[in-house]
Amino acid sequence: MIRIVFTGGTISMQHDAARGGSVPALDGAALLALAPEIAAIAPVDVVDFARLPAAQQTLAWLTSLQQRITALAADPTTTGIVVTHGTDTLEETAYLLARTVPGDVPIVVTGAMRTAGATDWDGTRNLADAVRVASDADARGRGALAVFHGRVLPGLGTCKRDAMALDAFSAPHLGEEGVVMDAMVRWHRPPAERRVVSLGLVGLTARVPLVYSMPGDDGALIRAAATWADGIVVVGIGSGNLPPGAADAAVESLTLGVPIVLASRCIAGEVTPIYGFDGGSAVSVRRGLVPAGLRTAQLARLELAITLSAGVPYAA
Repeated sequence: MIRIVFTGGTISMQHDAARGGSVPALDGAALLALAPEIAAIAPVDVVDFARLPAAQQTLAWLTSLQQRITALAADPTTTGIVVTHGTDTLEETAYLLARTVPGDVPIVVTGAMRTAGATDWDGTRNLADAVRVASDADARGRGALAVFHGRVLPGLGTCKRDAMALDAFSAPHLGEEGVVMDAMVRWHRPPAERRVVSLGLVGLTARVPLVYSMPGDDGALIRAAATWADGIVVVGIGSGNLPPGAADAAVESLTLGVPIVLASRCIAGEVTPIYGFDGGSAVSVRRGLVPAGLRTAQLARLELAITLSAGVPYAA
């Protein structure tokens, strides 16, 4: 049985003239009625978890969703899980599920860039493709995936790269897992070894802000964040270079017991410690900042929140 967990987002929205824009309106049954071809793909079960815009999600909400998905994945009658989701934070949820839900049951996160009332609504295709992937035998053992516009993307590397385009998602660091073409799932590579972190009953509790650095940054925002944060992701320039004042502030935060992960504001590539000038990435890493690894800044922030919440080291 494929469990389809509906959480809201644009895929569930319709235009509300009184409110001057699109709002969540459709539940799971209503969405499935708009995609009748799903009945021919696999037997499904509807789980109406929420009807929420992505921008209104909280860490407590994400924890609740993660725990619900973990329980569904442990159910022996579940063969796959599809999560419909708002696209604005789809990448964070896909990453969280990929990092924290154990087992081989495929978990597929999808959504839509257009509302159900739009003439170019992409919800039908994305939802049907997601069910195809979740019911494919070769999806097992891959952890959480994102399926969008025919692309099958790793949950650990999904990135929303366009605010409005129908083909909005890619995986700039890890590449595609596969594609859905002509109603067939075609895989590019075998499943990779997984590293799963257990959040237990505690869930996501760590407070981790993203602090962007820029020319002229004197470190004031980093120092302010260090007064309340459990950890900080500092977003550097290029391969992780920082203005000297920002680099000094980050090192000061380390002395307060606040771990600092150094990310890049570039969508692709990673922090590479090769620059030895004041504030250069090599100097910052020697002084104790941890490179983000093959993660965008926002996924580095989620990884740090996961590891701090679970009490395990951040691994680049």
